[in-house]
Amino acid sequence: VQLQASGGGLVQAGASLRLSCAASKDTFSMLAVGWFRQAPGKEREFVAAVDWIERPTYYAESVKGRFTISRDNAKNTVYLQMKSLKPEDTAVYYCAADPLMAGVLTSKLPDYWGQGTLVTVSS
Repeated sequence: VQLQASGGGLVQAGASLRLSCAASKDTFSMLAVGWFRQAPGKEREFVAAVDWIERPTYYAESVKGRFTISRDNAKNTVYLQMKSLKPEDTAVYYCAADPLMAGVLTSKLPDYWGQGTLVTVSS
């Protein structure tokens, strides 16, 4: 499964962005999907995850209430809606997929990774 992340950009603090993660195969609908991010000089960290049946969803504490993960299995796409962006959200965002939900809750485990998309939030 090949994953393609898109939707990053340069925005001001308080703005919104929606990231997309599109997959190459219909089997994507059977995979749990997670979003991760990596800021300069920092380790890659978990952001959000959704199971293949759209529930449950999990979020890092730092993004709860501001980010929403969702998926459209008919389009083989998972979204990350980001609101009230902060400068500390600046990072390269990656999507990842795995047959198991546990596999997308940590950056060590996912079987499949997409390339990153850069989100820059200016103050």
